[in-house]
Amino acid sequence: MEQLLQQIEDIKNEITAAEAANAAALEEFRIKYLGTKGLVKQIMGEMKNVPNEQKKEFGQILNAFKIVAEEKFAALQAGLGDSAETDTGMDFSLPGDPTPVGTRHPLNLVRNQMVSIFKRLGFAVAEGPEIEDDWHNFGAMNLPEDHPARDMQDTFYVEEKTADHSAWLLRTHTSSTQARVMESQKPPIRVICPGRVYRNETISARAHCFFHQVEGLYIDENVSFADLKQTLYFFVQEMFGKEVKVRFRPSYFPFTEPSAEMDISCQICAGKGCNICKHTGWVEILGSGMVHPKVLENFGIDPEKYTGFAFGMGVERIAQLKYQVNDLRLYSQNDVRFLQQFKSV
Repeated sequence: MEQLLQQIEDIKNEITAAEAANAAALEEFRIKYLGTKGLVKQIMGEMKNVPNEQKKEFGQILNAFKIVAEEKFAALQAGLGDSAETDTGMDFSLPGDPTPVGTRHPLNLVRNQMVSIFKRLGFAVAEGPEIEDDWHNFGAMNLPEDHPARDMQDTFYVEEKTADHSAWLLRTHTSSTQARVMESQKPPIRVICPGRVYRNETISARAHCFFHQVEGLYIDENVSFADLKQTLYFFVQEMFGKEVKVRFRPSYFPFTEPSAEMDISCQICAGKGCNICKHTGWVEILGSGMVHPKVLENFGIDPEKYTGFAFGMGVERIAQLKYQVNDLRLYSQNDVRFLQQFKSV
């Protein structure tokens, strides 16, 4: 104990007499006395060897010893002034090393903008599972097992249908989320359903085995086709600008009647004709229509009282027109050169 007290006194004398002419000397002082392996830490570690009856007294001595070292360091630092921070051999005027900055994926940028537009019209966001059963993906949407329209969507099946339950599959459209909403909610219903979908297609510049959709559903009393058209007019003008031209063409979808596809003037060639619009000046961006009465009946919604409209579009197609990306594969290849183009978007 006496030997340890003498050692403490000797170190205190060293500390008191210490000088620091520059920042390097100050750093040496800090490391020697206050560093993680410094003398103060070493002396503090001797506390475990002190008898219990003397620990209180010795603890006070150690605290005073530590304060002496810290106060001396502060005094030396104050004596150096600004040079304590700048005299380190480093040139702080040099530019720093660049730090790579990430960005949102272009599909997320477009998806978020689409969601924002429809939210302003009162649409809520609904999401559902990507692994879906046959009923919610096909049957509820007026696509029975023998319906020829099923051939339009080459499906990835996870598990074939058994006697116990429906087949399980990777959803081919986010209409399955609409089905789950109608199953759990009563009208009025106004939702959009963004998400990833899967179809067994050959990967190319124009097609992929997975892609992204935003589908919408509105069910209430006295909903008309005019409501559908005005909703979609608002969307394309907000997305592409007030000058965009729109046209509707009759089409067929099992879950809507009547059905229509919507074209807009090509945003790449300004309607003059290019390979994207196949030199017609028009690009199809979505399918839509009035919800089929059979679909409403499948979920206990009275088609005599309620009507509704539905629409669906691919996020990749909208992004292609907005950013003039001509190869769908670029979205999933994680090429940093491609993604860096969207930092300022």
